[in-house]
Amino acid sequence: MNKEKMATHNLAVILKNQLNDDEFLLLKQTPPPKFGEDEYDSYVDSDLWDLPSTLINLQDNESQSGVFIKGAESLYGKIDSTKFDVELGLARALEQVGHKGSDVGEWSLFKYVEEAEFGPGNPVNTVFLIGKLLGGNQSSQGVCKWMSTESCLNLLLELKPCNGRLGPLVVVGLINDSLPSAARKLPPTLQLQEYPPGVILVPMRSRTVKPFHTTNLVIFAPENVSDTSGDCGFVAHGDALIVDPGCRREYHEELKEIVTCLPKKLIVFVTHHHPDHVEGLSIIQKCNPNATLLAHEHTMRRIGKGDWSLGYTSASGDEDIWVGGKRLTVIFAPGHTDGHLALLDVSTNSLIVGDHCVGHGSAALDVTSGGNMTDYFRTTYKFMELSPHALIPMHGRVNLWPKNMLCGYLKNRRSREATILNTIENGAETLFDIVSKVYSGVDQKFWISAASNVRLHVDHLAQQKKLPKNEKAVKSIIYVVNIV
Repeated sequence: MNKEKMATHNLAVILKNQLNDDEFLLLKQTPPPKFGEDEYDSYVDSDLWDLPSTLINLQDNESQSGVFIKGAESLYGKIDSTKFDVELGLARALEQVGHKGSDVGEWSLFKYVEEAEFGPGNPVNTVFLIGKLLGGNQSSQGVCKWMSTESCLNLLLELKPCNGRLGPLVVVGLINDSLPSAARKLPPTLQLQEYPPGVILVPMRSRTVKPFHTTNLVIFAPENVSDTSGDCGFVAHGDALIVDPGCRREYHEELKEIVTCLPKKLIVFVTHHHPDHVEGLSIIQKCNPNATLLAHEHTMRRIGKGDWSLGYTSASGDEDIWVGGKRLTVIFAPGHTDGHLALLDVSTNSLIVGDHCVGHGSAALDVTSGGNMTDYFRTTYKFMELSPHALIPMHGRVNLWPKNMLCGYLKNRRSREATILNTIENGAETLFDIVSKVYSGVDQKFWISAASNVRLHVDHLAQQKKLPKNEKAVKSIIYVVNIV
C-alpha cells in the first residue's frame, strides 16, 4: 500500500524572527473542551507552547503548489509534496499566529519526521518548514511568544508543575538536536520518539488487546552519566533504565539489540505482570544477568520463572531511583491490578502510568489480579495531585493534557456507575440483568469482559453504601457478582 495513504501528515511551521535569527515563534495550544462541571473543570493543565501546525490532506488530483519550498526534492521517496495542498496548510498555520503568506519570505524544508506506530490509528508524520517573517515581529498578542533554543532549554531546566510546557513539535523538531541523546546509539532501524527530552519511547509488537498492537518500551539512558547519587536513600542505582519490556517472542532479537546498546548497569522497571509488559524479561536476563529488576511483590508473585528467575528489588511506592544523574520516583498506583506501579520522571515532570491510562479509550481493570474500582479512583486523584506535564501510557501516544484526561476517566466511570445503579434500582437482580441493560448497545461477545467491569462497579457502590436498601436484592446481586 502507498505509504502516504497509510499515514496522516502534519505541517509544522518554524517562523524565524527577522530582528533576531535565534528566535522562533511558539503558539499557545488550545486545550480540550471543558466538561461543564466545576468538579472537573477546576483541574486545569498548565499552558502548552508549540510550533504552529495543521494537518494537510491528500488532494484528489496532483497540482503544483503556488509556494516554492527550497529543498523539497529531498523528500523524494518519502512524500510527494505535489499530492498535498501545502499552500492551504501554510495559510492555516500562519492564520493561527495572525499572519498571512505574504508576511514570510522564502520557505525551506527543515525536516521530515516519521512517527512511530503507536496506534490505534495511522502514524502522523510531520513536515517541518522554516521561513522568516518580514517587516518586524508583530504577532497575535497573548497566544504567541518568541523563544530561542536557549530559552527553551532554560524552561526545561526550571521545570515546575505549574510552569508553561513545551510541546512535542518544538522538542522533536528543534530542541532534541541541541541535546545529547541515547537515541543516537540505538539501532538506526528502530521506530522511536524522544519526548519529553531524555524519555525515549519504542512501541514494540506485543500480545496486547485491540485496538492496540504494541507496548511502549520506555528507555532512560542519560548521556552525562553521574556517579554521585547524593545520598544512599535510593532503592536502585544504574546508568540506564527500561520500563515494561513486553514485546512478543518474535521481537526478542530486536529487544536484545536495544539492551546491548545500553550500559551494563541496567535497571528494569515493571509496572505490572501482564504478558504484554513482561514477555521480554527472559531475553534481558540472558543478555544482561546483572540487571536489577524492580517490581511490586504482588507483581513478582505472578511473573513466571521462565520470564525471570533471578532476584529482584521490591518497590511499593515513594522509593526513588537514581539513573545516571536523573531521579525517578515510584508511585503506588493500584486499580488496574493490586500491584500496579507508576513512575515519575522528576526532571521532566512526566508520569509513566502503566495501564492506568491508555492512548485511546480506557483500560479494563483485572478483577482476577486484584483490580479494584475504589483503588482506581484513588490512584486517579493521586495522579492529578502530582500535576504531571505529560502522561506516558504503555499503549498509544503521550497525552499532553493529563488533568483533562484523568478527569475524563473519572467522569466516564461515574456515568457508567450511575447507569448501573439506576438499573439495580429499577429491578435488576442478577449480574446478567445489569449487563444486558447497561451494555444493550454493545456486541454480546464483549459482555463477558463487561461483566467484570460491572462487578467492580457494584463492589464500589456497595463500599460507598449507595446500593438500594432492599437487603434481599442487594445480597443477591453481590453474591452473583462475587462468584463470577
